[in-house]
Amino acid sequence: MSSWKGKTRGGLLGYKIFVFVIQRFGLSAAYFLLRFVAAYFVFSAPQQSRSIFQYFREIVGYSFLKSLISIYKSYFLFGQTLVDKVAIGAGMKSRFTYTFDGNQHLDTLGKTGGIVLSAHLGNWEVAGFLLKENQLTTNILMFQAEHERIKDYLKDVMKEHNLNVIAIKGDMSHVFQINDVIQKKEVLCVHGDRFIDGSRLVRKQFMGREAFFPIGPFAIASKLRTPFTMAYAMRGKNRVYHLSATPVEIAGADPEVLLDNYVKHLEEKLRKYPLQWFNFYDFWSEDVRGAEITSS
Repeated sequence: MSSWKGKTRGGLLGYKIFVFVIQRFGLSAAYFLLRFVAAYFVFSAPQQSRSIFQYFREIVGYSFLKSLISIYKSYFLFGQTLVDKVAIGAGMKSRFTYTFDGNQHLDTLGKTGGIVLSAHLGNWEVAGFLLKENQLTTNILMFQAEHERIKDYLKDVMKEHNLNVIAIKGDMSHVFQINDVIQKKEVLCVHGDRFIDGSRLVRKQFMGREAFFPIGPFAIASKLRTPFTMAYAMRGKNRVYHLSATPVEIAGADPEVLLDNYVKHLEEKLRKYPLQWFNFYDFWSEDVRGAEITSS
């Protein structure tokens, strides 16, 4: 199925090991260890590796050999973003460099409050640390399983963490938190590319194939008529992060119009950074049992 199952591989022990290595031996040692961990995941996570291979082979259009190699590269890049997140949050921000395209748009959003639409492409949490320079109070809307995993441990490690997490819960209490964020003119970051069983979906053309996207994040922006921008933080070579944001607009009444613009912008980013697509499941699957599908 193409829906995300509400949990991500990895455990507390793995984080503790990498935090120990970072603190005792530095980032270079952590990246070195990560090379073996990435290779391990290629073989120990066959379902995820198969899905990401199909993505490189069928969606990106790589050769068979290049697709195989790209599985490892993608896992390694994903691991690097996790290591970087911990390092930056632990006060090692000076070890990285950053470029900004559209930083003024985030300044604008910081004054008005609103929604940042992003995806599991690159590393938005790294961007959240950088947004501290814009004096933005940033809230990230996440599925509850993502929110609770390893959070208590990382709280003590990541002293510079300046992100508030709103967990999506079955009792819909997150809706009131979202309204509170918007009323306070704070910033809410929403990922619009991932859904779980039972979500309301819309079928869209994406990267040359039909894929399903949740309408919920875009319905929130449209219902509240809130300012929004689409932003990403992409990892470059030599510990460089490229942060970009689109001009701030006011969401219109039709959430599908906003979704169309989001899909177009996401596709442009993905074509430029194909290795940083961190949805390790069959995103383009037609099997979406239990979902409510709206014809576009």
